[in-house]
Amino acid sequence: MDYFVIITILVSIAAVFGYINVRILKFPNTIGLMLITLVFTLVVLALASIDKTLLLAERELITQIDFETVLLDMMLSFMLFAGALHTNFEQLKIQRWPVLVFATLGTLISTFLIGGLMFLVLMLLGLHIPFVYCLLYGALISPTDPIAVLGILKKVGAPKDLEAKIVGESLFNDGVGVVVFLTIYEVAKTTGNASIHVGEVLGLFGREVFGGVMLGLLLGYCTYRLMKSIDDYDIEVIITLAAVMSGTVIAQKLHLSGPLAMVTAGLVVGNDTVRGSAMSEITENYVDKFWELVDILLNTILFVLIGMEMLVLEFKWSYILAGVLAIPIALISRYVSLHGPISMFEKRLDFIPKTNKIMTWGGLRGGISIALALSLTTEMHRELFLVITYIIVVFSIIVQGLTVGGLVRKLMS
Repeated sequence: MDYFVIITILVSIAAVFGYINVRILKFPNTIGLMLITLVFTLVVLALASIDKTLLLAERELITQIDFETVLLDMMLSFMLFAGALHTNFEQLKIQRWPVLVFATLGTLISTFLIGGLMFLVLMLLGLHIPFVYCLLYGALISPTDPIAVLGILKKVGAPKDLEAKIVGESLFNDGVGVVVFLTIYEVAKTTGNASIHVGEVLGLFGREVFGGVMLGLLLGYCTYRLMKSIDDYDIEVIITLAAVMSGTVIAQKLHLSGPLAMVTAGLVVGNDTVRGSAMSEITENYVDKFWELVDILLNTILFVLIGMEMLVLEFKWSYILAGVLAIPIALISRYVSLHGPISMFEKRLDFIPKTNKIMTWGGLRGGISIALALSLTTEMHRELFLVITYIIVVFSIIVQGLTVGGLVRKLMS
């Protein structure tokens, strides 16, 4: 099966799922797609007891996809650029220091907390997983999804400064989380079950983070200069597309963080100053609509892939129990990781009351965590961590996603 056929199938399924959500369910896209994907998975498994034709076809399709290449090297850059492009830059600028600390220190604390606690929980369940792989899991589940929560915050009328904190933190912790994940991933591949050397991790982390941000600033500036020198919305849209694609290739070749580069470039191109001086009104409209479409399409395809991948996993009871226990671990770890940074800045920037509770419950896990889990190797206990990640993402998007609006209203009243 060639890639054109695979893409055709995925886009077609994505279109059907999206139509069902808009026509019938009318949920926010992320929540609706997760529900439909979950139901779809259960239906296929139920039909397999009668006729395994559809299940076998799904499994054949899944085996043809190189998830690490498709998700980490391709889709992620587009999704993060699109998310950054539509972020309120002025509010983010005001909240830049707490956002920076949330995304760096908060992500690192969360990674080690989740990794350590999961190591103990899995040991109690009789699953003796090396600590390095538990740490790898901590890195992939720590990033939160800015797209999943943005629409909900806007709908409930959350304050702009709170929205900037949550969305800005989510954008940057995606980039930082991917860097932490890839750093530990490389160490895990080379050391196996050996201990991790902190200096080696920090060296790789520093190069990826700072190199990625600098590359993003350069890409954003070059894109701005090119767009400012012409007035043709078609070509300007293509320039933004070329910036993402070429930037991703350059980051891969130089071993820098592509996700952080794309977040930084998206913020530069999307800020009000660049928009006002480099884009006409029609160009701004076309650029925004194009990247909104790309983001929705890729997120929809990702949720389809999530459902299809679940069809080939083995759901052991110990895996399911580990996933259920991982839910409070992830929430507690996020609360603890945010407590310090919030305490540092809450008086200076006049944080609204209960910011930590809102950011903890509003920190939805989504496609990026699944994408990272899908890229694990068999030696890294891929099936175990995929099942755990799937359970957390389902809980996060459906339970937290449907209730975070009510929580914001209650805590703000």
